[in-house]
Amino acid sequence: MKYDHTEKAAALFTQGYNCAQSVFVAFSDVTGMDEELAKRLSSSFGGEMGRLREVCGTCSAMFMVAGILYGEGTETDHAVKTEHYKRIQYLAEEFRKQHETIVCRDLLKGLAVTSEPTPEKRTEQYYKVRPCVKFVRTAAEILDRYLEENPPRGAEL
Repeated sequence: MKYDHTEKAAALFTQGYNCAQSVFVAFSDVTGMDEELAKRLSSSFGGEMGRLREVCGTCSAMFMVAGILYGEGTETDHAVKTEHYKRIQYLAEEFRKQHETIVCRDLLKGLAVTSEPTPEKRTEQYYKVRPCVKFVRTAAEILDRYLEENPPRGAEL
């Protein structure tokens, strides 16, 4: 199956949703999650976890989608956990190959960003300066490619 969530994710970001929401909500059609619930669930991961500037929110969104599609919520088997963690590390490495890091503060190095809890206003200038839509696109592209190469259970959704 061919997936293409890149434009939807980018559009969500330019509409004012945070980086994690933009990626996570874009994949609602695949995860089967209600978009409003997806928006609420991923709302805490903007600026990576409430603007703490840790792991990029787009990566956290990829990992959450992967957990829904491939994770074993009731599984305690060590080998199964290991395989899932390998998957997450693979997704992170794919992002890192394109942007050198998955850490928000490092991705935004050189920009006047803080960890203050008040989000920046989404203005025309914000979108001109911030590279975040590029990261949103990258995460969506990586996840689309992964889904195509590794169809999740129930991919017929």
